[in-house]
Amino acid sequence: MTTRLTRRRVLEAAALAAAGAALPGMGGRAFAQAAEAHGLSTFGELGLPQDFPHFPYVNPKAPKGGTLTVQIKQASGNQSFDTFNTLNTFVLQGDGAAGMDACFDSLMAGSGDEPGTVYGLLAKSVAVSPDKLTYRFRLRPEARFHDGSRVTAADVAFSMNLLKSKGHPSYRLILGELVSATAEGRDILVAQLSPKRSRDLHLVVAGLPVFSEAYWSTRNFEASTLEPPLGSGAYKVGRFEQGRFIEFERVANYWAKDLPVNIGVNNFDRVRWEYFRDRQVAFEAFKSGVVTFQQEFTSRIWATGYDFPAIHDGKVKKESLPKTDPVGSQGWVYNLRREKFADPRIREALGLCFDFEWTRKTIMFGFYERMTSYFENSDSKAVGKPSPEELALLEPFRGKVPDEVFGEPFLPPVSDGSGSDRALLRRADEMLRAAGCKRDGNILRLPSGQPFEIEFLDSQGALQPHTQPFQANLKRLGINATSRIVDGAQYQRRLDEFDFDIISRALGGSAIPSDSLRIVYGSQAAKTRGSRNVGGISDPAIDAMIEAIGQADSYAKVVVAAKCLDRLLRAGRYWIPMWWNDEEWIAHWDMFDRPQTKPKFGSGAPSIWWYDAAKAKRIGKA
Repeated sequence: MTTRLTRRRVLEAAALAAAGAALPGMGGRAFAQAAEAHGLSTFGELGLPQDFPHFPYVNPKAPKGGTLTVQIKQASGNQSFDTFNTLNTFVLQGDGAAGMDACFDSLMAGSGDEPGTVYGLLAKSVAVSPDKLTYRFRLRPEARFHDGSRVTAADVAFSMNLLKSKGHPSYRLILGELVSATAEGRDILVAQLSPKRSRDLHLVVAGLPVFSEAYWSTRNFEASTLEPPLGSGAYKVGRFEQGRFIEFERVANYWAKDLPVNIGVNNFDRVRWEYFRDRQVAFEAFKSGVVTFQQEFTSRIWATGYDFPAIHDGKVKKESLPKTDPVGSQGWVYNLRREKFADPRIREALGLCFDFEWTRKTIMFGFYERMTSYFENSDSKAVGKPSPEELALLEPFRGKVPDEVFGEPFLPPVSDGSGSDRALLRRADEMLRAAGCKRDGNILRLPSGQPFEIEFLDSQGALQPHTQPFQANLKRLGINATSRIVDGAQYQRRLDEFDFDIISRALGGSAIPSDSLRIVYGSQAAKTRGSRNVGGISDPAIDAMIEAIGQADSYAKVVVAAKCLDRLLRAGRYWIPMWWNDEEWIAHWDMFDRPQTKPKFGSGAPSIWWYDAAKAKRIGKA
């Protein structure tokens, strides 16, 4: 997320990031003599030396000051786009506030240049056993919580065990192969991983938030709370009004402000997150200067909305930046737990009713491309027939998965752009009938005899211009397709309980897919309340490919397994793919400055930007 203020590898990013492998056998003596490193890397050597002064893409002399005001654009865990009622974002209960991760440090922090690499933060160094199952982190003795108390190995062990046992389902699922986290004295944390571990689990462990054991010993970690928690990060909670805004204040005496991973970042004195229930109202807030940085995702607004006085006066800058980080997946997701979506022929038929070409031309001003893969714009996208290496992974499942998996990957059809392509609708009708659906006048009945009804659930109406023409085509086939817009809290509860027919879903991309994808596509996650596998995908072949991704010992093998996973997911017709953009659209009031160099992955906006007092004064925002 571009508006995130820390580069720490939080769990939701790790769930789509680096892959892992397990090696047998540990020699205690060899481990005792193992050299300590200043970071951890998924593949190969660390890109930066032990004495690196700062990340290459930051301005080490960036001034501190000013306020950045943003909106929540991407949510994870228990967060909602529309509101918040708790400051605990690490559990299932409640609607978590945006920006809370900035209050907590982790053992190590990620780099925008190196996916799958982390460098020391709370931990000065780490020693790794030969079998890659034991990690001995040496904490910095100067590490402090905001109340001045020392961050100890006991706090780290407490945090890991707490998240594994009581954290949000995403944490509990991903930490299943963390055998133990124990403190050896005040400065040494030992994490023991299972032989079944994935290669990236150590990176997840290194990126977990660290809590104060003393603080949480008198509080219920699983409960919602509006009490600002004790952290050790660059920011702490300031003023807030439940459901409306929350501010974070930079900690002036932050213990880690001069560490290499923190030089040139955390530059704003105050970061404020504003909440709006309506996207147009939110945009008006940006136009008026209430919000000062805007990441835009709506093509209509991008094409027509940025025509207001502040733009013409040069007070607001509008920019299209090339997207260098991986593209995530986005589409309408079926709830496979519902019988009406059990037949893949029915799922494919419904997808034929969405006319992307008409939507792109009429609603999206020619922006966006059709999404076809779960790994769009990356090496992991399946193209053409499977390679011999892919076939080696897929062959054990021949006869158990669609034959299509062994041929060209599925591509959604290209319509005639009319909005109601008769040929595609006729084909959809034939597929529905072949699946046992029957026409009863103007009503299409499922094989069970029940009328075919579909409810599209959402918390905002922004996609209604795209969804309603799609629904009109479904109605032409006799399907009663409707929308239900509920408030953000109710929407999240219904997702947690898997109480929906179809939702729209966008997931972040990853440069190095990992077996943490089990959180999103794994069979166990499908049965776990509150998991990210909202669609309920449950397939042994998919589980096996995720496992193969995790057991790969090279990037090339990761790509092979990910391509196989892509083929299986696309053959399953588990979604109706939407669209993607090869640009990042941002706009901001001209009161900021930024480094000349950007990270290799992502734009760095606005996490490595800073407030420019002279510019702010020139536009009347000082």
